[in-house]
Amino acid sequence: MKLICADGHLELANSLGKLLNAEVITPEHRLFPDGEHYYRLDGDFFNEDVVLLSHLHQPNEKAIGLLFLAGHLRDVGARSVGLVAPYLAYMRQDIRFKEGECITSRYFAGLISNAFNYLVTIDPHLHRYHSLNEIYRIPNRALHATNLIGEYIKRMIPNALIIGPDAESAQWAEGVAEAAQCEFLVFEKTRKGDRDVSVAMPDLSCYADAQPVLVDDIISTGRTLVETAEGLVEAGLRPAICIGVHPVLAEGAEITLNNPAIANWLSCNTIPHASNAIDVSYLLAPAIAAMMAEIIL
Repeated sequence: MKLICADGHLELANSLGKLLNAEVITPEHRLFPDGEHYYRLDGDFFNEDVVLLSHLHQPNEKAIGLLFLAGHLRDVGARSVGLVAPYLAYMRQDIRFKEGECITSRYFAGLISNAFNYLVTIDPHLHRYHSLNEIYRIPNRALHATNLIGEYIKRMIPNALIIGPDAESAQWAEGVAEAAQCEFLVFEKTRKGDRDVSVAMPDLSCYADAQPVLVDDIISTGRTLVETAEGLVEAGLRPAICIGVHPVLAEGAEITLNNPAIANWLSCNTIPHASNAIDVSYLLAPAIAAMMAEIIL
């Protein structure tokens, strides 16, 4: 097996390479003066099983590079070419909210399905889709980081109280709490705009000694986490620890999260960032091996 690190996330690539006994390769890449991509891969890929690793945060340039690399690998005779995208982009637009809008999730899925034999990802944003099979035509695995996060909390955060900031995070909070063997609560969020949210608080007086831990799949603007954490402090609880799977971090998010109501915030290493504290390679590796065995058979 050969693993191509297409996104510069060498820490995750090397960890996966060890677990899978795979050779890790970094492609030569540069831009021509007009912005076109140049790629070159060292090695013989004939009849090899190849994994392309890319987190697909800020996806546009990464995605076209993946298509070029996948095409090249097929041209030189690779037996299988799989995509491992710990963070999967283009899941937001799943219907036409307004007349004339492009359903980009479907079109992006079509491009990936044409280029790769299989897809492995972690906690894709499945809002109106029930599964990736609704839009991806290739075998796929949508893994869940709840157990990894729960195990981290159980090991590192005593007396934790898991909190989901909104109804969408209910399954998240419950799954993490089950793995961490602690209680959980889910609040109600009202969104007034892209960066304006409010969170309704229940009576929390019985949790005064607990350590609140806010969990969510994506940390984007950080406003929901801050709004929730501030409400917890006002209710008499400690500053919260915030944990997200994907540190997407819109512009200004880190400044927003630097708030007295937040004791610390951390993430899984699906997207490389200084907040990475939970390694997903042990989640990805067995899924990649199983998917490759299925494809080959």
